[in-house]
Parts: sequence; structure tokens; C-alpha cells
Amino acid sequence: MDYLKIFAPATVANVSCGFDSLGFAVDAIGDEMTFTKTTAKGVKITNITGANLTYNVDENAASAVVKKILNEANADFGIELTIHKGFSPGSGLGSSAASAAGAAFGANQLLGNIYSDLELTKFAMFGEEVACGTPIADNVSAAIYGGFVLVRSYNPLEIIKLPVPSELRVVAIHPQVEVKTKDAREVLPTEIALKDAVTQWANVGGLISGLYSENYELISNSLVDIIIEPHRKKLIPHFDDVKNAAIKAGALGAGISGSGPTIFALCKGDEIANKVYKSIEESYKNTGIAFEMFISKVNHEGMKILKQN
Repeated sequence: MDYLKIFAPATVANVSCGFDSLGFAVDAIGDEMTFTKTTAKGVKITNITGANLTYNVDENAASAVVKKILNEANADFGIELTIHKGFSPGSGLGSSAASAAGAAFGANQLLGNIYSDLELTKFAMFGEEVACGTPIADNVSAAIYGGFVLVRSYNPLEIIKLPVPSELRVVAIHPQVEVKTKDAREVLPTEIALKDAVTQWANVGGLISGLYSENYELISNSLVDIIIEPHRKKLIPHFDDVKNAAIKAGALGAGISGSGPTIFALCKGDEIANKVYKSIEESYKNTGIAFEMFISKVNHEGMKILKQN
């Protein structure tokens, strides 16, 4: 294989109760990336569209990952890379993660698929460190594995792929405001009450159990975040209005995607998802803040190969 074009999905991390440990991939939006083998070693970015990102190969999450993989594999070829960002950086939908995970997947394909999904996640985490300063795994693992994932451990890294109920849908709204990950981290408490911790980890267990049993009522009851959301929602204009509108329209639950500002709602079935979409849209249209929205199935497969030769 000398050429590859892929789709790298956007992702929702935290999923209310699962701060830094749960995530899932979406079908509706993501990046498109191409990888072309070159006789000259190393990596070069030849085109970036959809966002204003650096062409510096050591500072761009995607090229940094490709460079690291080629070096680790002692590859006898190089890669020319193009990136089309299908959604905005800073949206809370894993923009840098899509680039980093897509880069790991694409380079691995040209190497003959020599690395496992877990190893690709570790490479992609390096890209997250380049982009954000922290080698977090929730977004990149969701993009690579597809579906829902649980980051059970960082040392050693352990990723568990979880089942996705067939009727589960996600509705999301991205208000056009900036929430910096650094700011979203700084508002979090350094200590929490034991009773709150017990409630939170019980919700994580309930959500995972609900996914396995396709128990939508249990999923709904478990999509509650009493630790992170109360602090971060202050950074997102009209968060409570959106969440209340979503739940009133029949959503199983709603919360902050990643560090925001995107707000997601999980729904059972297309009919309810459409109602939730319209209700959220109605709640936000007169705020004076521009926004984008989408409805999506959960992306079960993760990366998608669009073209290869």
C-alpha cells in the first residue's frame, strides 16, 4: 500500500459520570486524512484545510505521531500527510485526538498493520501530549477502538471496549464560544467528599451495566455527574437551558462533551433524537450566540478507510 485516505471520528469524552475514563466515537463528524509513502524518510504535511493548524511536524499532533511511529518501526520510507478538519478545534469533541489517532492508524496501515489498537492508543496519546500538554487516552482510544471505551488503567494502560445498544443516538450542540482545556481543568476541585465519590463511581458502574444489558432506563439514571459538571457548566453559556430542554424532550441524559463547550445528549431511537434536536435548537436560537448541531449514531468501528492503493 502506497496511499491511504481515512475518516477519523470526533469523540465525546467523560460521558457525564466517567471523567477521564469514558468516551465514545460519533459517526456524523470527523477528520479526513491522507497518507502517501515517499522514498525520502521522515514526515511532511503538504496541506491542512478546515482549521488553522501548524505545519511544524514536531508541534502538529498528527505529524508528531507519524514521526514517532516511523522512528519506532525503523521504517525505510517517509509519509506525506494531508489533514482536513471536519470540525472545530476547541469544541470539546476530541479535535486533536482525531488527528493523533488518525495519524497512528494511517501510519500503521502503511507499515503493514504491525501495531495493536492498544499500541496505537499509546502513540496517539503522545500526540495529545504535543497538542494539549497531557497524554490523555479517553478521546484517542474511542477514536481507535470505536464505540464506547473505558480507560480502566493508565499504568499499565488498559482499554476496555464496551457494547453499544442498537438504538442509542447522540445529539450535540457546539456553541461558538471558546473553553480552554486549561481553564476547564483549573475550575475543578482538588478534593471531593467521600459520599460524592461513592455516588459517582456507582453511576459509572450503572452506565456500563446499562450498556451491556441495553437497559435504557439504567443508562438514563446513571448519566449524572455531581463532581465535574457543577463546576464546568459555568464556562458554557445557557448550559442548564440546553440540558433541561433535552431531558424534557425525552433524552436519556445530557452533559458536557470533554471540557466543553459542546453539550451532548444521549437518546433512544431516531424519533426521540429528532425531538431533542429541535428542542435544543429552540432553546438556543435566541441567545445571540452562533452554534452548530448534529445528530449521530455511535460509531462502532472507529477509523474508516475511504480509499487505498
